[in-house]
Amino acid sequence: MIPAAFDYEVAGSVDEAIALLGQSNDAKLIAGGHSLLPLMRLRFAQPELLVDIGGIDELAYVRDDGDSLAIGAMTRYADIACNTMLRESCGIVAETAGQVGDPQVRHRGTIGGSVAHADPASDLPTVLVALDAQIVFQVGESKKIVSAGDFFTGFLETVMGDLDVLTEIRVPKLDGPAAYLKYNRRAQDWATVGIAAVKQGDLTRVSLTNMGLTPLRARGVEEALLAGASAAEAATHAPEGSSPPSDTNGSAEYRSHLATVLARRVLENLQSR
Repeated sequence: MIPAAFDYEVAGSVDEAIALLGQSNDAKLIAGGHSLLPLMRLRFAQPELLVDIGGIDELAYVRDDGDSLAIGAMTRYADIACNTMLRESCGIVAETAGQVGDPQVRHRGTIGGSVAHADPASDLPTVLVALDAQIVFQVGESKKIVSAGDFFTGFLETVMGDLDVLTEIRVPKLDGPAAYLKYNRRAQDWATVGIAAVKQGDLTRVSLTNMGLTPLRARGVEEALLAGASAAEAATHAPEGSSPPSDTNGSAEYRSHLATVLARRVLENLQSR
């Protein structure tokens, strides 16, 4: 289908983007466009104005920030996947970015676009929840920082307001193993189900992709592991508290079973390192 008519503006800075957003009652930011444009083609989204922030180069970076690494919102998946600092200090982010879509998507799509779009089938938001990453966005002239677990509020919904702009993601430097595993029918498809697990000290944080309206913490798995359960035993708790969808890729029951299988595999992966 053809998108509905819209106006288009290019922003040269975050402040300019915020100003442009304020000129319309229904404006959307666009960066790589891989999340928003498909919705516009189907007319599920019909913004009056698109504000292009794809040229704001100062938002494309990976920096050492002490105990964490700061990733600019405009950093593309391909650059994240091959970044040396991420591969050495937070490899799960680089490895997951390398699994997103196909090469065309990875060379255009951005981590900020994925996080702001808040699709529960996206890979990196789930990883960020498991990492307890921090999401930084600009609200007017000030910045706000929210943990990834509190950032996603519903299906395609976040705590950000209509005039806010996501600017940075901060991920911790890891001293333990971490892994992300997903199942999809074709390499470029959205995840039918995905599992992220991050071990730090005695705690293993586990989160789920496409098992609800947002990325979900698998707290039943985490509690079972703390109590001394094996990977197989803890994995049986993966579907607890979830509400997986039923669609052409699988029923809710199938996704619950798949979550258990993937959770066992990813936990055994961590234990073998």
